[in-house]
Amino acid sequence: MRRLILLRHAKSDWPDGIADPERPLAPRGREAAPRIGAYLAQEALTPDRVLVSPARRTRETWDLVAPHLLGLPEVVSEPRIYESTASRLFAVIREQPSEAHVLMLVGHNPGLEDLAETLTGGGARPARARMQEKFPTGALAVIDLPIDNWAGIAPETGRLDRFITPRGLAVED
Repeated sequence: MRRLILLRHAKSDWPDGIADPERPLAPRGREAAPRIGAYLAQEALTPDRVLVSPARRTRETWDLVAPHLLGLPEVVSEPRIYESTASRLFAVIREQPSEAHVLMLVGHNPGLEDLAETLTGGGARPARARMQEKFPTGALAVIDLPIDNWAGIAPETGRLDRFITPRGLAVED
């Protein structure tokens, strides 16, 4: 059994004159990312290995999530995640070492959303419906896979365990 955690970067800013890979997080993103990190810790969702897109907004998201986690996963900057398609993400995942039972990708849409939709053949219907409606910034999809190693990942083999958004974790006043 394997678990894949997909984390879309938190809300980013669009400053003039800044190239897309160097876009920073917006204040809302800097507020949301630690909430996602706290949720991961509370639910004991600690990855063994984390692949992070080299874009600034994904690195900043990870830097705000990581301090909340229980344990220190192996973290790898993976350029193929940036502006990636679902098929390319499948290829990246298939290359991961079998020692990593829980793998996290910190990346971008539309690649992460397409991957999650292609991968999940089952799971909680309300969570799947929310995920298919929108995979917003800061969203987290946790997918369980009945495979022995990452090379066995294939479309519709995953079960969506949960789909969490920063808005869903917001404390109501």
